Amino acid sequence: MRDVEVIEDPAAAAAALDPVRARLLATLAEPASAASLAARVGLTRQKVNYHLRALESHGLVEPAGERQWGGLTERLFAATAASYQVSPAALGDAGTSAMEPDQLSSAYLLAVAGRTVREVAGLVRRAARAGKPLPTLALDTEIAFGSARERAAFTDELTTLVAGLVSRYHDESAPGARTHRLVVTAHPKPADPPTPAG
Repeated sequence: MRDVEVIEDPAAAAAALDPVRARLLATLAEPASAASLAARVGLTRQKVNYHLRALESHGLVEPAGERQWGGLTERLFAATAASYQVSPAALGDAGTSAMEPDQLSSAYLLAVAGRTVREVAGLVRRAARAGKPLPTLALDTEIAFGSARERAAFTDELTTLVAGLVSRYHDESAPGARTHRLVVTAHPKPADPPTPAG
C-alpha cells in the first residue's frame, strides 16, 4: 500500500469522490470482504460489490487475498493507498492556472501548490517505474509574527537569504546538473477545530 496516491484521471476522481465509494476507501485501510463492508456502511453486499468493482477498475482498491467464512470463500479487498489526493490535472484545462507570478497573492500560491501536486505525482510514478528513489525536500514549520511589520521584515530577509543560496549553488552548466524547483510558501494557520466535550 502506498502512503499517498494522487488521482489525475477524471473518471477515477469521480469514483473516489462519490460519497459511498469514499467511505469504502476510508474503511479499506485494512483488507475486508464485501459482506463485512456491507455491515459497516449499511448497504447490501451486492451494492458494495458494485462499488468495489468500480473502485477496482480505476486502481483505487485491489484484491488482498481470500478467507473462508461459513463454508464460503470471500474475496478480500484493500485500498491501494493510505490516502488519496485529487490533482488539478483531473480537471484538464480547467485545473491549470496560468497566472502572473505574485508572491503576495493567495491565488498564485494555490496555483503553485497545484503545479507542485501535478509535477511531484508524475515524478513519483516515473521514479517507481525506473526503480529509483526521488530526491525531495519538504520543510514545514510555524511562526507567529508579532505584527505586520515583523511579517514584512521576515519576508524580505527570507527572500534575500534564498536568493543568496540560489546564486551560490545554481550551476546549470555542470555535467549531469539537474534543475530542482524550490517553493517556499507561507499562509495564516487555520484555527484548530474545537475539542469535543468529554
